[in-house]
Amino acid sequence: MSILAVVGNKGGTGKTTLTLNLATGLSRQDSVVIVDADPQQSAYQWRLIGDEDSGLPPVVAAAYGLGKTVGALREAHTHVVIDCPPSIKAPQTEHALRIAEYVLIPVQPSPMDLWATSHIARIIEKMRPENPGLRALIVMSQTELRTTLSRLMPEAVQELDLPVACTSLRRRSIHRHCVLEGRSVFQVGRRGEAAAAEINDLITEIFAPRHD
Repeated sequence: MSILAVVGNKGGTGKTTLTLNLATGLSRQDSVVIVDADPQQSAYQWRLIGDEDSGLPPVVAAAYGLGKTVGALREAHTHVVIDCPPSIKAPQTEHALRIAEYVLIPVQPSPMDLWATSHIARIIEKMRPENPGLRALIVMSQTELRTTLSRLMPEAVQELDLPVACTSLRRRSIHRHCVLEGRSVFQVGRRGEAAAAEINDLITEIFAPRHD
């Protein structure tokens, strides 16, 4: 059983989009539940839009009492994926970092995202004594191959002393359409194939054996 936290320090990074699609990708093989710890409840609302057979995993709203909620769910599911608030100082985020085994940090190709992520890196280091097994991974999100920033950001984030995923997530209109439809990229056929392939590659990378 694993607990994965998706963390950000500003809005608009694609945090909830990553949470929903990551959890759906994992649910194709295992039992998965999403815990929406963000008071905005975006993941929970996304799930409500879709039909019962939308293919999305169940979403439990838990802006408060996160530890108790995760404790009740972890025995019944292979993976618990926590969508945290867009602030590293939020109590829900701090609690998630204490109990998670993996933390994913989506970062857009922008200087502001880089500055915001530097705060996350410092907090994670402070959490190490409490959660020494925590595995952090920066995920480049909403990248565009033709822009200079997208090309330079992978090198820039190396300065944060956190590993950067080899898999990056391209900016794709299908993600916006999926929100409107209450589905993930895995449920929209050929329209979502490229985006779904990126998520599958990221899942493989997250759970790759450690060599440290």
